[in-house]
Amino acid sequence: MNRIYIVGYMGAGKTTAAKRIANRLGWEVVDTDAMFEEKYRISVCDFFHKYDEQLFRKLESEVLKTTENMEYTVVSTGGGLACYFDNMEWMNRHGLTVFMRISPEAAADRILHSKRKRPLTENKTEQELAEYIRHHYAERLPFYEQARITVKSEDLDLEELIKQIEHDKGCIINRCPVGL
Repeated sequence: MNRIYIVGYMGAGKTTAAKRIANRLGWEVVDTDAMFEEKYRISVCDFFHKYDEQLFRKLESEVLKTTENMEYTVVSTGGGLACYFDNMEWMNRHGLTVFMRISPEAAADRILHSKRKRPLTENKTEQELAEYIRHHYAERLPFYEQARITVKSEDLDLEELIKQIEHDKGCIINRCPVGL
């Protein structure tokens, strides 16, 4: 399998880590939120406002399944993707999963200061946001912890993560230049 799925809570740095890993391995990188927005021509935030989370999660899962045919690809997933349907199990069967672990406090700080809109945390005060994240993150943690590799996102050591990826028995890293 030549796919790596990056999972974790909002603000954990999944997209940044995915880009760094892909660059280091010479692989492609995709983001499931960006894939969703391109396919449905609507931002995730606007979709949440116009429709509902249940429909989003169904369509998001379908977008995830389209990565099955991608080779030499690092996939950055949306924060909730791992927590619905059989998505975490599916990712574990179709690639190597990496959980970007972040403390709830660090996630709250990053989300609070982010320019990116997140539909589940909009219009919350700093205190409401911190409480929401503590509770919400605790609910999602059992899903994230099913990943084969867990790394601390606050001080990610890319070289150590690459070593873990290369030594994982379930994932064969073929150093294939992108486009070949």
